[in-house]
Amino acid sequence: MTQPPALPSPAKRPLRTWDLVLTIILLVLAGVLAAIMSFFGFFLAMASDPCGVRDCSFDLITTGMFVAVGLPWLFLIITAVVAIVLLVKRRLAFWVPLVGGVLIIASWFIGAFIAAAGVPGS
Repeated sequence: MTQPPALPSPAKRPLRTWDLVLTIILLVLAGVLAAIMSFFGFFLAMASDPCGVRDCSFDLITTGMFVAVGLPWLFLIITAVVAIVLLVKRRLAFWVPLVGGVLIIASWFIGAFIAAAGVPGS
């Protein structure tokens, strides 16, 4: 009995140097952006300033502040892991830090929305 011809092994995708370099640069910039947005998250504690005359929910304000401080770092970690996996698989990865940057910026707005919910009339 004869064996069927062996299938040729699939060729590895070529390494795109420009994608690797651009992804690394964008990941570093995403790290800087996460630090900046996390720093701005601490300013959400000032949402409690009008609470002397209003009945505020300090739990919501604190939760919003912690979301705005911590969520950028979570998004950065997820972004870095996905980008590294794509780079190892030799697929385009430069777009991942761009999407991660949008999510990092959005995380501050999510925290601000939560903190603002703790202040009635805002």
